[in-house]
Amino acid sequence: MEIRERVQAQLGRVEEETKRLALIREELEGLADPMRKEVALVRKKIDSVNKELKPLGHTVQKKEREYKEALEAFNDKNREKVQLITKLMEVSQQMLESLFCQIHIFWVEFEMIGVN
Repeated sequence: MEIRERVQAQLGRVEEETKRLALIREELEGLADPMRKEVALVRKKIDSVNKELKPLGHTVQKKEREYKEALEAFNDKNREKVQLITKLMEVSQQMLESLFCQIHIFWVEFEMIGVN
């Protein structure tokens, strides 16, 4: 009988521990539920932000291409401007040289008239 009593006592303790484990499991599930809801809410927000980011990414890429094209056009025009300025300086230099030459000729003629 003694073994039977010990086994039954052991079974009683096992039942009590099983009940305690069931209570602990219920408490843990109660704690996990709000966390699951919060995780689901955060995931939903992340998905929403990703949906908003996708078209913005396309817009950024388009604007970057437009910027590069505009910058290239600006640089081309700037190079053209530098070439035109260089040409203008050359033509101005030639005009000045021609003008000085004509002044020199005029001066020489003037001196010749004045000597006579």
